[in-house]
Amino acid sequence: MSTPAAARDEASVPIATTRLDPGPCYAAVRSRDRRFDGVFWTAVRTTGIYCRPSCPARTPAPGNVTFHPTAASAQAAGYRACKRCLPDATPGSPEWDLRAGVAGRAVRLIADGVVDREGVEGLARRVGYTPRHLGRVLVAELGAGPLALARARRAQTARVLIETTDLGFADIAFAAGFASVRQFNDTVREVYDASPTELRHRTSRGAPEPGPEGTLTLRLPVRTPFAASALLDFLAYHLVPGVETAGPGWYARTLDLPHGPGVLHLALADPPEPRERDPRPVGGTTQVLATFTLADLRDTTAAVERTRRLLDADCDPLAVAEHLGSDPVLGPLVARHPGLRVPGQVDGEETAIRTVIGQQVSVTGARTVTGRIVAAHGVRVDTGVPGLTHLFPRTDVLAAADPETLPMPRARGRALVGLAAALAGGEVSLDRGPERDAVRQRMLALRGIGPWTADYVAMRALAHPDVFLPTDVGVRIALTRLGLDPAAEVARADAWRPWRSYALLHLWQTLMPPAPAPVPAEPDPTPAVPED
Repeated sequence: MSTPAAARDEASVPIATTRLDPGPCYAAVRSRDRRFDGVFWTAVRTTGIYCRPSCPARTPAPGNVTFHPTAASAQAAGYRACKRCLPDATPGSPEWDLRAGVAGRAVRLIADGVVDREGVEGLARRVGYTPRHLGRVLVAELGAGPLALARARRAQTARVLIETTDLGFADIAFAAGFASVRQFNDTVREVYDASPTELRHRTSRGAPEPGPEGTLTLRLPVRTPFAASALLDFLAYHLVPGVETAGPGWYARTLDLPHGPGVLHLALADPPEPRERDPRPVGGTTQVLATFTLADLRDTTAAVERTRRLLDADCDPLAVAEHLGSDPVLGPLVARHPGLRVPGQVDGEETAIRTVIGQQVSVTGARTVTGRIVAAHGVRVDTGVPGLTHLFPRTDVLAAADPETLPMPRARGRALVGLAAALAGGEVSLDRGPERDAVRQRMLALRGIGPWTADYVAMRALAHPDVFLPTDVGVRIALTRLGLDPAAEVARADAWRPWRSYALLHLWQTLMPPAPAPVPAEPDPTPAVPED
């Protein structure tokens, strides 16, 4: 687990990759450094509470605090959440994506609700361990086992729903993943030292306004700086007709969730610049407004986690900027777009299929072809949102398709059907459970899947922060437009480790056109675009 680097001015540097060390951790707490919220938690023996590092309460004495890598660890040690700083309302640790070890992969699956749906056995099976050994690994690295981690996640979801929606407590209990209302009540009281009724009454926002049935509006924490408009430009430029749509300041899409379809609507606007007189360190947390329309409230946890993946919400933008900002090529680009994110995904299998469709064609051509495949093989849904008409086709449906009928060259059609069959049969898994290198090797073993495709999928579907695509045409065009020799710059790309995915996005951003207008409700059945 990471903590601030102690070598330079204790808490004055971004998140690093050292172990929890009381010295630098306490320095971060003493300075109320918001950059470390979600990286570790502070438990205070004299009060029995745990806080985020930036808690505005009086700083406790060094001898009265311990530091925990997860909120679940603090809860398991008998501490309750601070009512002032709400320590669970923070972005997650960037270490989970940076290291992607067993603990990190398990944390991502737990956040998606795997333990609630499949139990500890299902979680262990996905990461390739026995339940007992997985429990030992999680306790050793995170201070809590899978059940405790899942319980902490349920409690957090429940608190957010209590304070921001008008749902009844029974609905909240099942939406958060609890097995019973009694379990929900007991957990909330234990974690927050308050009943659900008390939590709802104490919120400063007052009673929430009722919304349509099945609709939830939540605020998702994201570290700042956050280049929301650049993320929106990327998503809008690559949107698939029928599945996605976008407009000024917003993006929407359909979701294929474990218990039924859903719709996501994101408000994406750049957060305001920090005040110059603010004495705290640069950085902090902003909130992205997300509205979910769900067929089944049990999908709340999965919908939120998948949206956070799409936003790259757990990224540490200051660590990325510190490393890439000193590079002579990337420095000006980083300054131009501070807080640029790597767009993630809401479904890894969808990302892989879309990547194969986009091989060797323009982005516009890929959108057209994908829209035709969605119209032919996707499930039609009534969303009430213009432009959102279908769920993206499932892999088992595409695996049964005749490659000859797909609107693309035959070789690529066979590659798409082969990839869909491997995904549907479990030969390749993109749920972030297996190791990234193993997934890459399995993809490369498939016909028609080369290094560019496998690495692009790793970057977006598996949230790999250190992917570079040396053969990418966009990279070479961007470097040429910057007046550089593409071959020379690609040869020194190792200098951008471990954040080469972000370097790639900064280069692509120089080529990004204005976001297109929202697409029509039905895909335009134009002929497939030929390969470039």
